[in-house]
Amino acid sequence: MRPMESAPRYKILIVDDEAAIADLVSGIFKAEGMSASAVYRAEDALEMAQSEPYDIAIVDVMMPGMDGFELCRQLRSQGIPIPIIFLTAKDEETDIVVGFALGAEDYVTKPFKPRELVARVKARLRRQESGRQKDAERRSFGSLLSVRGIEMDGKAHAASLHDIPLSLTPKEFGILELLLRRAGEPVSAKELYETAWHEEANATSANTIMVHIRHLRQKLAEIDSSEQFIETAWGVGYRIAKR
Repeated sequence: MRPMESAPRYKILIVDDEAAIADLVSGIFKAEGMSASAVYRAEDALEMAQSEPYDIAIVDVMMPGMDGFELCRQLRSQGIPIPIIFLTAKDEETDIVVGFALGAEDYVTKPFKPRELVARVKARLRRQESGRQKDAERRSFGSLLSVRGIEMDGKAHAASLHDIPLSLTPKEFGILELLLRRAGEPVSAKELYETAWHEEANATSANTIMVHIRHLRQKLAEIDSSEQFIETAWGVGYRIAKR
């Protein structure tokens, strides 16, 4: 008798309106021993992500109907935490900023080298595993935080301001959680990045944190614009503002 094969460890969702590319990427990851599903419409990808969990999604940005950015918005608004890597021919800085602001994990431009794409995805999957362990360790000694009307429950992954729920991306949640834990002590952009992303900071990390801080401030201001909750400590980083 043949030995029973073990189930693939990772499930990947590939979304691209160019069927040839979607099928190619699917085949690449199947050859790596992963479960890969290729779909050609963002609407179909949304339905699949709603019905079953995936470890990561590789999403084309420019698609007819619902594009990749809107798919990302829909997933985040519905609380579906699937990590997203955008795969696109567009490499303008504004598009990259939009992608990261929506909660994307990475950005790979076409044409791509299969080996590089596999390496980037595997690196993200490893960081996710490491991040889950670190999150579990951190939350084991206290998951409830309350500072200046902002409340966070790490185990439930819920946050609110004045009892009004905050809709945060995973990265925004990680940044705000660290700022609250420091309770007014400045935290560098480097430390914020390495804590939320679970990887070493790089040349673009400060800009990435700046974008996420701006979005956090906007979300807090939508509930209470009378106060500043996150302030810049010039030359140092960011902190929760004192009253």
